Amino acid sequence: VQLQASGGGLVQPGGSLRLSCVASGSIFRINVMGWYRQAPGQQRELVARISSGGSTDYGDSVKGRFTISGDNAKNTVYLQMNSLKPEDTAVYYCYADLNISPVRTTTRWWGQGTQVTVSS
Repeated sequence: VQLQASGGGLVQPGGSLRLSCVASGSIFRINVMGWYRQAPGQQRELVARISSGGSTDYGDSVKGRFTISGDNAKNTVYLQMNSLKPEDTAVYYCYADLNISPVRTTTRWWGQGTQVTVSS
């Protein structure tokens, strides 16, 4: 199983970015996909997550600015980030809680991380 994240970069405050993450490999079922982020010297924090049924959760600091969406057929999750602030600067990691077979338990897989820098 591999998770490939893309879409990070440098953006000015108030700008927007869209992150994507594709899961591939031997996947039976994906239950949840989402994003964490980690800034230098900070703990990793939940940004947003979405279940296969479409339920979403957001970290308090991004509510109203970020939107998570998913495409189950493509095993892909998106994170639309609007009204970006310098404090959103971090490495963003996608993850998936999935089963690789009907009899195996759910495990968490991580992507490689993508840098988001918000600066003028």
